[in-house]
Amino acid sequence: MLIDRIATTLAPAPAIAETHRILADGKDATLGVPGLVRPALLAAGFARDPRPTFVIVSGEEAAERFWRQTAAYLGQERVLRYPQRTDTPWSGASPDPREIGQRARAMYAMERGDDVVVVASARALLRVIPPQGSRVFSPVRIEAGAELVLDDAIAELVAMGYERLDAVEGPGTFAVRGGTLDVFGADEVQPVRAELFGDEVDSLRRFVPGTGQTIGDVETYEAYPCREMRPSVATAKNVERVLHAKLATDADLRADVERIREGVFFTGIERYLPLSAKRAGGFTEYLGPRTLVVIAEPRSLFDDAARAYDELESAAKAASFRSVLPSGTALEGLYFPPAKLDFGDRQRLTMLSLTRAGGVVDAELVARRPEVTGGEERFVGGIRSLMTSGNAVVIAVPDRRARRRIADALVEAGVAIAEERDHAPEGADDAAVMDKSALPGGAVLLSDVEVPAGFVVPDARLAVVSVDDIFPRSALRRARRQIDPTRVTFSFKPGDYVVHATHGIALFSEIVRQEVLGAERDYLLLVYAKGDKLFVPMEQVDRITRYVGPEGAAPRVTRLNTADWTKATGKARSAAKKLAFDLVDLYARRSTVDGHAYGPDTPWQREMEAMFPYVETPDQLAAIADVKADMESDKPMDRLICGDVGYGKTEVAIRAAFKAAQDGKQVMVLCPTTILAQQHFTNFSERFAPFDVRVEVISRFRSEVQQKLALEGFARGEVPVLVGTHRLLSRDVAPKNLGLVIIDEEQRFGVEHKEHLKNLREQVDILTLSATPIPRTLQMSLSGVRDMSVIDTPPPNRFPVNVHVGEWDEDVVSGAIRREMERGGQVYYVSNRVKSIDDAVERVLLAAPEARVEVAHGQMSEKQLEAAMERFAANEVDVLVATTIIESGLDNPHSNTLIIEDSQRLGLAQLYQLKGRVGRSHVKAFAYFLFPRESALTEQAIERLTAIKEHGELGSGIKIAMRDLEIRGAGSLLGAEQSGNLSAVGFDLFAQMLMDAVSEARGEPLVAHADIRVDLPAPAFLPEEYVDAVDERVRYYRRLAGSPTIEAVDAVAAELEERYGALPEPARNLVDVARIKAFSADLGITSVAVVRNRLVLSPLSLSDEAMGRAQAMGAIYLERKRELARPLGYGESVTAAALGTLSAIYSRESL
Repeated sequence: MLIDRIATTLAPAPAIAETHRILADGKDATLGVPGLVRPALLAAGFARDPRPTFVIVSGEEAAERFWRQTAAYLGQERVLRYPQRTDTPWSGASPDPREIGQRARAMYAMERGDDVVVVASARALLRVIPPQGSRVFSPVRIEAGAELVLDDAIAELVAMGYERLDAVEGPGTFAVRGGTLDVFGADEVQPVRAELFGDEVDSLRRFVPGTGQTIGDVETYEAYPCREMRPSVATAKNVERVLHAKLATDADLRADVERIREGVFFTGIERYLPLSAKRAGGFTEYLGPRTLVVIAEPRSLFDDAARAYDELESAAKAASFRSVLPSGTALEGLYFPPAKLDFGDRQRLTMLSLTRAGGVVDAELVARRPEVTGGEERFVGGIRSLMTSGNAVVIAVPDRRARRRIADALVEAGVAIAEERDHAPEGADDAAVMDKSALPGGAVLLSDVEVPAGFVVPDARLAVVSVDDIFPRSALRRARRQIDPTRVTFSFKPGDYVVHATHGIALFSEIVRQEVLGAERDYLLLVYAKGDKLFVPMEQVDRITRYVGPEGAAPRVTRLNTADWTKATGKARSAAKKLAFDLVDLYARRSTVDGHAYGPDTPWQREMEAMFPYVETPDQLAAIADVKADMESDKPMDRLICGDVGYGKTEVAIRAAFKAAQDGKQVMVLCPTTILAQQHFTNFSERFAPFDVRVEVISRFRSEVQQKLALEGFARGEVPVLVGTHRLLSRDVAPKNLGLVIIDEEQRFGVEHKEHLKNLREQVDILTLSATPIPRTLQMSLSGVRDMSVIDTPPPNRFPVNVHVGEWDEDVVSGAIRREMERGGQVYYVSNRVKSIDDAVERVLLAAPEARVEVAHGQMSEKQLEAAMERFAANEVDVLVATTIIESGLDNPHSNTLIIEDSQRLGLAQLYQLKGRVGRSHVKAFAYFLFPRESALTEQAIERLTAIKEHGELGSGIKIAMRDLEIRGAGSLLGAEQSGNLSAVGFDLFAQMLMDAVSEARGEPLVAHADIRVDLPAPAFLPEEYVDAVDERVRYYRRLAGSPTIEAVDAVAAELEERYGALPEPARNLVDVARIKAFSADLGITSVAVVRNRLVLSPLSLSDEAMGRAQAMGAIYLERKRELARPLGYGESVTAAALGTLSAIYSRESL
């Protein structure tokens, strides 16, 4: 096998030889080695000297990755996982059968001393397990031709936590029909069917659950336990012995003891684990004397374990949970403190990164990644370089077609190769599989093994090249990122008009702190008409948004306790329902249409993407993954890519277009300007040329004959990609098999063109690119109506543009131009009036007489404009005086100064797009937004220029779009006829009404907003000394109030701690109140309060089981009032009591 040959080749390397010598002497060893080569090194060592090996790394994600990478070399039958349990004794959730099954398989293999590798995180080792010898991890083994007593097998499966059903449904279930036993093993992916003849297994086959279709015969099948404890008479006696004092008064405890005695599993049984044996067990005692314990980065490992233990303690405290051990802490007998994690006297191999190794290692191994990425030429050159250095080169490519193409490329370049297959078909010569010889230096071996990552070890003269080194994966599929609306929607500050969804429009006055029920809380003070005041508790601040209405319209402040607001919202809601169909009917229709499902990426796709000369940003990779997932689905795509100027949106479009062309579909790329069309044509052509994908452009830079030939080729299907302006929407453009339309800056197209695009959306995939989306599009995107990917990570070495806003001054202009010329750069000078552009040229020449000046505007002839742009691109021009024709499309890394005169005349989106023409390289850029001296600027112009100054940081496109909405008003976006409704209720609330109307039109249930009151006598607020900025406090109040789940609340709390340090007591209470709201929302509770020293929850319906748990805490349930009242102990924390009570009655049925 390949790993055997890698092991033999690595063995002579000094660091590996020394480590092997130390281990062979029975001593512990410490090796300095980079993370990228650790899985391969471990697999090679195991292949050379198989022995039980237990690997411990920091973090579950790292453990999963290490397991997969090691299993790629050795196979999953020899590399096992010991995962962290995701259930807790206080959660009320049953253990995940797969997790328990994987843990049991690993511990059973270790206990038997099997030669396997087990990979675990430090977190996974904290959970107490039954001691060795308890046989809790032993499987039911079914073997074809062997004896199996059916009744004994049934009893054992039940004891292991398996559920008996009429037909198996998933892991941890079994079924019996006559002499047939079906078992779905806890950690298996398929069940097995055993046909018995008497007490002998006559046949054993895997089958598909649901259909019963058999897949194939198997020799043996091991069903591992679903639980890590077994209820038994012995456990029941031990519980009675230890807790005898409580049995007389605790009916629930007595009931639990009886169920344990009868062997019944029930919710919460895991808490009795400390009493199921005479002592707690840990993983160490399952490790035999031959076991090698491998520890990767011990400092990080123990730090992670300590964090995990603290998290568990906090969760137990929040749930008011304590161990059943009489004198124990909350986690006593259930989890090991990190200080007690010990590996006994087992031999250890510690792996440290070279940066941390210092002088404490026994040996150091240097490794790096192979440099073979970037197209065929760079690949072949990289392989030659590795060979010239004397390396044995292994190219591991599992895909047969890709392997053949690589072989052809190497042979054509004169590189001799040998081929081996680990996965040869049955009956083939297995000499290669059995070969363990060293790989010859300077030779190339092409293998069918899939290795996780390539590496070069110079000391061993070995290079392993993986398929991902040759064709980098575009992105891992990952969960879609959720956009934080509080970061891009409207914040508000004292003095702003706001809208309360229930009470109407008011003026936000200030944050006031008041004492209620003996505890301090923060409230928003809202002032209504006639001086009426409303104090809004912070847990309801998510009901409030900033008022945005039609431009120039002053809002009418609502009177409290009148019908005014009810009438206004009723009228607006009716209008929203009427408007809903027109706005989103397209999206509703598309969801019912079957689109073209594109296939997975081809090797050519990977090769084309590998030619991208830059490193993709994480957001860019995520956007590419989103687009590909949409294209590979059977529903038409309509995705908006919102990325700042210069952040790589075009690369997303290029990869989507190539994917469509690979599937035989045609692509149209629509651009708002001729210059942008020409730029895209150049970019697409250069990238697609090596793959014979023809790209044409329709623009006035092309002759009529050229355009005619391009359109005819598009109609015949000979042109896969056609780029152009709105000319592509003409009737004579008739593609043969259109599959994808890419629209760049859709907001710049006219009404008629947008209507045409709207019709296109019903037929094909649509990908829209924009740095400043029209606000309606953005608002709908954030509301989940339109798919959206955000690229807000700047490319490496990108700096924010230095923005200057002020009056036009010759000295300022002169200094800006001369500074740019001195560093060899170029200047854009924007004057947006064609008739006076010559005057602008004179002003430039007066300011900088030595500058070479060129002019560009839309009224020039095609040849003149093309020639001007070509001279500028060739760096033959110092200053390009132009109209806003340069707003989109120009990508010139030499241009790093922008000067705009009369900037007050341009819209905010235009200003932002123009700013994006500079700062597209690692050179510091400057943008000057100038207005005439002594000119009277309108309030809107001042706000636009202020916004462009304020949002100078990288990635401000979304913020600019939202600010543009505020400045211009929302009336024109939804139609002039909606201005009255927008004025009455504000844009944000009207948009929400619109979303509700859409849901209603689709027949979707509307999610009612539950007003949950939490009145507890505990100070709950963010102190000013903790978060001093008012707008930041409001933002965090909004996020906590709007967090629908415990996990969401915890994420906000973690962010607060990361930014501001440990939570002070009032802030901790505020977070707990948010957790209480999240719990209450799931249970339908609308009030949590303390009344006469009792915690009162209402309204509430309880199951018998939940009733029992509540009564165990001394709570009283008043069925008529649907109210639960629980006495509070002296000095008991009310927030902890509320969380503990809610946790106790919380059940899976309420999820």
